[in-house]
Amino acid sequence: MEYKDPMFELLSSLEQIVFKHDVSQQNITLNQKPNPFSEFEQLRKGTGLKNDDFARVMGVSVAMVHEWESKRVKPSPTELKLLRLLQANPRLSKQLME
Repeated sequence: MEYKDPMFELLSSLEQIVFKHDVSQQNITLNQKPNPFSEFEQLRKGTGLKNDDFARVMGVSVAMVHEWESKRVKPSPTELKLLRLLQANPRLSKQLME
């Protein structure tokens, strides 16, 4: 039996709601695997948050953010999904910081 991370499943569902992928977009996504480091960098910059605020919103330490930025540690698929949602809805990051 395959284990499915409930947080990953939840974020996947939210991502589908927020982005409302059409069929052609899904085909592109399935055929091309983005580099998690470059996607992280692009999404991270898109949030406009400082490192400490960004770490708090992501639920990780500032040291982990530095590890991601230095490309020593790859963000998980769940973390990338959360980043996509934060970039799509900046108000969400403000709510998570409260």
